[in-house]
Amino acid sequence: MDLTKSWAYVVAFLAGAAAVLAPFIWASGTTAAAQPLLLLGALLLVSALWSLLGAGGASSWVTAAFGALLFLSPWAYGFDGAGAAAWTAWIAGAVTVIVGLWTALQTRSGVLTNA
Repeated sequence: MDLTKSWAYVVAFLAGAAAVLAPFIWASGTTAAAQPLLLLGALLLVSALWSLLGAGGASSWVTAAFGALLFLSPWAYGFDGAGAAAWTAWIAGAVTVIVGLWTALQTRSGVLTNA
């Protein structure tokens, strides 16, 4: 495991966990948010765990794409007015996009190896 980029996947994993847990804990009153938060959070969890375990396949670009979908989900699914659910999607999605793109661009430029 390359420790220079594993922190990025840990952050993505935690963001996915927050998205999955949100409908059950702090955003339980919003039914429109449950499905996208669960689905995109689970995809983010699997993608980050897959990369953490070094199995290959899912790259930083895929993780960033899942983060972008999570960020856009409040508008796409109409729960942008539901405070806790929307803010969870926006924060978790933005953090994942930033970390995923940073890792992908660093890997592409050769700063990080073993992408």
